[in-house]
Amino acid sequence: MENSKINVTIQLLPTKYSADKIEMIDKAIALIKASGLKYMVCPFETVVEGTYTDIFKLINDIRITTLSNGCEELLINMKMHAGQKDLFFEDKLIKYNAN
Repeated sequence: MENSKINVTIQLLPTKYSADKIEMIDKAIALIKASGLKYMVCPFETVVEGTYTDIFKLINDIRITTLSNGCEELLINMKMHAGQKDLFFEDKLIKYNAN
């Protein structure tokens, strides 16, 4: 199960910052993109697909980068969907993407 694919939504909310808030969020999305994990940027959060270990390493990288670049405090909201088998975006969205 440790290597099973999970889905996690990540929402970064800088609360005390001296840098541009949108720029911090853009840096977080750049880290997600550079991670090599499958992801989908949405208006309020980004959904990531990968192993628990890889995703939580990414979340820690986002935390460190944000706090090192003009943010004194932040909230990271997450929702995790995990199971005994791999979970994929396509399985959840197929009925909405059928043409």
